[in-house]
This record gives sequence, structure tokens and C-alpha cells, in this order.
Amino acid sequence: MPADVADSQGAAISGPLPLSGLRVLDLSQVMAGPFCCMLLGDMGADVIKVEPPGVGDQTRKSMGFRMKGEDSPGFLALNRNKRSIVLDLKSPQGQKALHKLVETADILVENSRPGVTKRLASDYQTLSRINPRLIYASISGFGQTGPWSQRPGFDLIAQAMGGVISGTGIPGAEPVKSGIPVGDLGAGMFACYGILSAVIGRQTTGRGQYIDTSLLDAALALSVWESTEYWATGVSPGPLGTANRMSAPYQAFAGSAGMFVVGAANQKLWLIFCDTIGRPELKDDPRYANNIDRVQRRDELAEELKPTFLTRPAEEWVDLFLAAGVPAGPINDYSVALDNDHVRHREAVIDIEHPTEGSFKALGFPAKLSHTPARVRRHPPLLGEHTEEIMAELGLGDGAGKGAASA
Repeated sequence: MPADVADSQGAAISGPLPLSGLRVLDLSQVMAGPFCCMLLGDMGADVIKVEPPGVGDQTRKSMGFRMKGEDSPGFLALNRNKRSIVLDLKSPQGQKALHKLVETADILVENSRPGVTKRLASDYQTLSRINPRLIYASISGFGQTGPWSQRPGFDLIAQAMGGVISGTGIPGAEPVKSGIPVGDLGAGMFACYGILSAVIGRQTTGRGQYIDTSLLDAALALSVWESTEYWATGVSPGPLGTANRMSAPYQAFAGSAGMFVVGAANQKLWLIFCDTIGRPELKDDPRYANNIDRVQRRDELAEELKPTFLTRPAEEWVDLFLAAGVPAGPINDYSVALDNDHVRHREAVIDIEHPTEGSFKALGFPAKLSHTPARVRRHPPLLGEHTEEIMAELGLGDGAGKGAASA
């Protein structure tokens, strides 16, 4: 945070967050939808997580390990700043309670397979008649329309069918998916982007609208370099390991001890790079005269550089490049990536207090707002923790919600 706003944070943190006053109904499960709703909750929205009776969100019982309580670390990671209500949407009472909630809501997010919400009277057509201002976002594997719309979809499937896997990994090796679930998290972020755009649009029109996004849409939308290369060359891009499609050298190399990454992504950096590694003759080598030449001879250039890098350990190369102004860094595993002075300074890892877990670590807030910074206002909820509280807010207290939450 810049010094000129640092003093204001303490006072600002007690004020309203940017999305205070917006109510979000989170009917989603697992990752994409819960991630989207968590982002909205982090910025102040009142997020009500509507869960089925029994196990609730599937992720509560997923993953192969636990910490202290019954809920999985995966659930805890995606559901802070939410309240939980249990509703049986297969029952008339549960549907009635949901419709009452919709009257008070600004946003609804769901990620059922297309067609499911209509059977549960929770589709956009039904709910928008109850609340025309409702902004309704559907996240699915392949979208609400099109030949693939009824196919079941997970991140792995979206990465495979969206081309991501074909461009990931080592040339000639078995296919490798992206280690980060780009389809799931991308769909969650695009849904959040669409929702906030619709919130702004509603200020003019007074009406909500329907948002349709998918894991496949996200996988494709994030394939910026790969799609560009295909359209420019007519050849489907394959895997490059750690190399880059648009510049070279821009990849990982082995030092005499350890590995590191370096990116000489423009001509100025290339010239400095050559001097830094003690190979000034490469600056005048016609094979590598400009970035186009270097990209076309990417593998040849890497082989040219490998013996040079084996003369020093990776740590020394990183120090040399950084001193010269060339971007470089070590390849950290998560034990280092999540625990270092810079990450602590950025508050990229935070501690959350929980009634059954005690204190647990979670990822922090990547967007740092100077005057209304995001914060944890609520721990990830226990299943149905706020059912009675929310029912009372709707005027459905004194046992009226019992049938709505029945198994």
C-alpha cells in the first residue's frame, strides 16, 4: 500500500465495504460458484449459502484429508464470509423459503447442470418474476446452450476439450493438465466480473439480467497466446515446458545446483542478458538478431545457453540477473511460496478463526483496496449454522422453516 494512504487504512477498515448492502444467494457447490461468491463476500456482500440437507455442499466431505472438524480444508478455503441455510429445494416448503429469500436478494449464483433449476423452481424465469432486479448467474461445464450443454463437466474435462492440456507439459511426453484449475477458477472470476457489470448496469435500467458462463468458456478465454498462435500460423500449438510462445529466452534453466527461471522478453533485456551471462558475442549472432528469430530458434537457443548456466548455481544466476535488471527467480515449491517475507508483508496468507477448526491458514485478498480493504467478517459456516437466523429475518421463524430444511 502506498505510504500516502497507509494512515487511512485503520479508520477505513471499520467503514462499509464496497459491496455492503448487496445480498447474494449462493446455490452453488464445489469450486467455481463458491469461489465467485466468496469474492463477492470478501468485498462486503451478504452471502447466504443455500445448501441441501444432509451433507450440504459436496466439498464439505471431499478431499482425502481433514484438519480438526468435519468440514474439508477445500470447503474452508472457498466459503469464508458466508452464512449457511439448509433448504430442501425438492420440497414445496423449501422452494417457498427460497422464493422468499429471492425477494430480498440482489444476486443468485448456481452451478447445476442445465435444466436442474427449472425442476426445482429456482430457474431465472421463475425467480425474475418474483424479483425483476435479480442478477442471476449460471456456471456450468459447457454453458446453457449449444450441442455440448448437457454434458457433465469438471475442470479436467474443460481443460482437455478447451485445448489447455494440449498446450501444457513437455513436448513428446504424456498429456499434462494445468496444475491450477483454470477452468473452475476462471469461470468463477468471469462470473464475478459479469455480476458486477450487471450490478452497475442495473443502476441505469433498474432491472437485473441473466449471466451464462462455463468452465469451457473460461478455459478458452484464458488461452490468449495459444489461440493467437493458432490463428496466425494455422498450426495448433503444442506444449513448450516452461518456455513462452511469444518471446525467448523466457523459461527455466538448470544451474550447477538447482533450477531457476529468467525472462529476456524484449530486445533491451536480451542485450543485457547476453552481457550478464558473459556471452556478448550472442548480441551479434544473426541467428538471434531479434525476438522473432529467437522464438523461431527457441530450442536451439536453449541448447546454446545450457552449458553456460551450468557454470554457476541457480541462486547466483538469479542474483546476477536481478542486479542487471533482468526478471528472474527461483522455482519455489509451496512450502517456500506460502512462507516468505514478501508474502507475509503482502498478507497473502491469513489466519481465520473457526468454531471447530480453531485457527487455520487461508489465502488472503489479492486485490488491495486502499480505503475499504477486504477482510474476513465471517468464518466458513457450519452446515445450516444460520438457518434459524435467516428464517427469522424472512419472517419464517417459530418452526415455520422446519419443513423447508427437512431431509
